[in-house]
Amino acid sequence: MACFTSLKKDIKFLETKFPKAHDRFQVISASVDELTCRFVTRTGEKLLIHANITETYPHTPPIWFSESDDSTVSSAIEQLCDTTPENNNILRQIQLLLTQLCQFHDLPIPAEINTLDEALVAMNSTESHEMSEEEEDDDAEEDFHYEMEEDQSENKGREEYDGIDMENLVTLEKLKQNQRTDYLKGAVSGSVQATDRLMKELREIYRSDSFKSGAYSVDLVNDSLYDWNVKIFKVDPDSALHSDLTTYKQKEGKDHILLNLSFKDAFPFDPPFVRVINPVISGGYVLGGGAICMELLTKQGWSSAYSLESLIMQIVATLVKGKARIQFNSSKNQYSLARAQQSFKSLVQIHEKKGWFTPPKEDG
Repeated sequence: MACFTSLKKDIKFLETKFPKAHDRFQVISASVDELTCRFVTRTGEKLLIHANITETYPHTPPIWFSESDDSTVSSAIEQLCDTTPENNNILRQIQLLLTQLCQFHDLPIPAEINTLDEALVAMNSTESHEMSEEEEDDDAEEDFHYEMEEDQSENKGREEYDGIDMENLVTLEKLKQNQRTDYLKGAVSGSVQATDRLMKELREIYRSDSFKSGAYSVDLVNDSLYDWNVKIFKVDPDSALHSDLTTYKQKEGKDHILLNLSFKDAFPFDPPFVRVINPVISGGYVLGGGAICMELLTKQGWSSAYSLESLIMQIVATLVKGKARIQFNSSKNQYSLARAQQSFKSLVQIHEKKGWFTPPKEDG
């Protein structure tokens, strides 16, 4: 708990030195897992900048992001991503951020910057003593906007995010922030079980070799954890589909098959609904509208034990097994969600009566 205690002291220190009334840099809100600050330019423009403090802090630095289009903010954040481990502390991060922004805007650096150095020196001199103590922090929790799960060890946090690059860590932290915001607003969407499982699946995908090698990518539609666009870049190089993808890139400048996976509250006990968005495909067990004929995608064939990466890989194998080919002259409006849902519903009704034969469940 020493790191947690030290973090709380650092945040309180920042709030004291950079209050909302500060003329250059203001801490707007702060907690043990999130910090929002504001930099005021020479013209009075106010630039909001956010930091998410993960469970692995201070072994990893805070994750910075901003909705601002200001190039100086982007440059400052990029430089923070390149810092060395000794600069992971939130005080040092704020010092670097504020210094860079002032330099970019040709403004004098606030005098409070020097107090950050003093605080860091004091912190380092007592760090070994603090790390040997276990302190009770429940009485101080009310000073922060959000509660932190104190029963989660640092090792567990490191394992949870190990092997995930910074860009995808930012995505995960934004999702967590959105979930907290929705909870506070009383506008929670989805279910706890589905949200927890989807977060776990996304973490596993981000650290997987297939994802990192560029076999496929995952984009969240409108930042929704329940709506994924999956781009398939790599298929069996000996397949006709691989040849078609090469032609597809030459003709239309696209090098992937775009799938959509949508999830409901009952996930992982119900399968996602999967459809092809583009290109139009014949064969490969792809139905009219873009739905895919797989028992695995029905309640009958689905298991909550299946991982989403294994599902994606199984779909790729099914496309190749079914001799999928891209239809270059087909109407681009041939696929739609409504048509895909209707064709899949009809397919399920037929197979419920006659059984599943193409493709068998074990073959995809």
